[in-house]
Amino acid sequence: MKTTFIKTLIFAAITVGMGTTAQAADAPTRPQASQANQGKTMSKPTYVQDYQAISEVLNKYIEGCKQAKSSIMKSAFSPQATMYSVGPDGKLTGGAIAILFEGVDKDFRPSPDATAAITRIEIVGTAASARIDANDMSGISFTDFFHLLKVGGQWTVVSKIFQTHVAP
Repeated sequence: MKTTFIKTLIFAAITVGMGTTAQAADAPTRPQASQANQGKTMSKPTYVQDYQAISEVLNKYIEGCKQAKSSIMKSAFSPQATMYSVGPDGKLTGGAIAILFEGVDKDFRPSPDATAAITRIEIVGTAASARIDANDMSGISFTDFFHLLKVGGQWTVVSKIFQTHVAP
């Protein structure tokens, strides 16, 4: 009985130690409060302001899709941005971001009841990636993956790849 209890304690200690190691790798973006750190100022970046700024950029894209107006989303993208996907023929399709703007203006219709969610934002320094899932945006459901860079203090989308889905 005593041996089993000791083995359980050792296993628990190893598991907790592994969890602490995994959290330590995340420490710059997700600092953990501890008894020793309570009341002290954090010196590691938390990216809260960057997260909010990126959310604002991505929400311009979402709103532009919902209203079927590329003019709303254009400021979210770098003029050099690109957009790619895999076409029905299995081949790479896309190119300059102007393709997106043209498609939204010509082929989208306003979808005020469409739903979209920013499901992930990851930030490291001046680079970030994000994911948006959207349902029934002009009759289309899709998942978008964005890469963003912080240029001149402003976050901008430099690339977008996407996958369309059957609308629910």
